[in-house]
Amino acid sequence: MAERPAFYVRQGKADSRLYSFEWFPGFSVSQKQKSVESLHRAILAADGEARPLEASTRSREPVGVKLSAFRLRLNGYTLENVFQSAKVFEKGGPYSDLLEVPPKEAKRDERLRTSGPLTGFRCQEGEFPLIPRTVFYDYIYISAVRQSLSGDEMRAVSEYNYFTDIEFNPAKSVNTQAGAVSIIKLMLEEYGRLPDFSGEEFIRWHREHVVYGQSLGIPASGRAKRQEM
Repeated sequence: MAERPAFYVRQGKADSRLYSFEWFPGFSVSQKQKSVESLHRAILAADGEARPLEASTRSREPVGVKLSAFRLRLNGYTLENVFQSAKVFEKGGPYSDLLEVPPKEAKRDERLRTSGPLTGFRCQEGEFPLIPRTVFYDYIYISAVRQSLSGDEMRAVSEYNYFTDIEFNPAKSVNTQAGAVSIIKLMLEEYGRLPDFSGEEFIRWHREHVVYGQSLGIPASGRAKRQEM
């Protein structure tokens, strides 16, 4: 058995809860998809009106695969590169040269481990704080979706009401594409589109509308660990 979260919209907030389900070990896509199906059955058992979507390369739905952070690009760069290149530490950063290297190389760059505690993010979109915990990742993810998905694909997303990412474990990571997709769902319900918020506008909106970090026990303050995608 395993526990993983599903993300959804409730009372005008992007929220989440954990579900217990049978885990199928193994690294193959077929084993991962069995785990996804098991998690979705657990969601359906709790809510008969659930329409869950796996937002990752493990999804059986084309729009779910397209929502994978590995498939989305922002201003021509992969999300991994944008995220890693924007990190600011007590002793250095941001390291903008990480935009130009392979994504795995960007994530493993030694400077990300030797520059002291993470203090925030800075990129061409502006400066972002560590609190709310996921605000920078959510902002660049939604910006990439705005650039990458068609109107029909956006409408397809709005037809689902639970979002999962089978690889995301809140005990090990902070940021999740499934959580960001629940924010997209909320924005589509509230505005009928993805508003082109400035960084400051999005931070204010995020503080008011995104509560899934609290549900998962992600601390809202204190010294941050090195954030991962």
